[in-house]
Amino acid sequence: MLEWERSSTARVTPPARPRKLAKVPFVELADGRLQGVVSSGSDIGRVYVSSVEAGSYAFACSTNNNRPCGGARGSYCNHIRALVDEAVLQYGGERVARYLRVETAGDDEPSSVALFSTMVTARPSQQDATAAATVFSRFLRHLAYLELRPGTAPLPEMQWFPPTRAVA
Repeated sequence: MLEWERSSTARVTPPARPRKLAKVPFVELADGRLQGVVSSGSDIGRVYVSSVEAGSYAFACSTNNNRPCGGARGSYCNHIRALVDEAVLQYGGERVARYLRVETAGDDEPSSVALFSTMVTARPSQQDATAAATVFSRFLRHLAYLELRPGTAPLPEMQWFPPTRAVA
């Protein structure tokens, strides 16, 4: 067994390349989707929750208060494009392509442009934004951890196992 497998901490995969968090502060490959939070280009107080489903490339984009994105009318909006761009920076093109099941023409490390154009060619459908609340909630939890002071004390919400009582 490797040393890190015996550890109580999780190994963190470093980003493929540094990202600028102002435009896309949160991106993840989870729940069978590429999903994340994208800042509005016109209103500093508005963010969009965007997602692309693996395999079908079905997409959803809405504001944090569940208003539909005006640019996502039958095709990908600029928020989805920004999400794909940042996912490739965070995870690398090969990993994003594998997760979304995007077949690119022999690229070992496909670019976000290659991924996006392949997904657009598939003519994906727009889906309802049912996952938006979950994604936005994860984003807010992520922000809460960034505000914590550095320390070694355990965080109760990070403890996965219930406390055991000593048997007398």
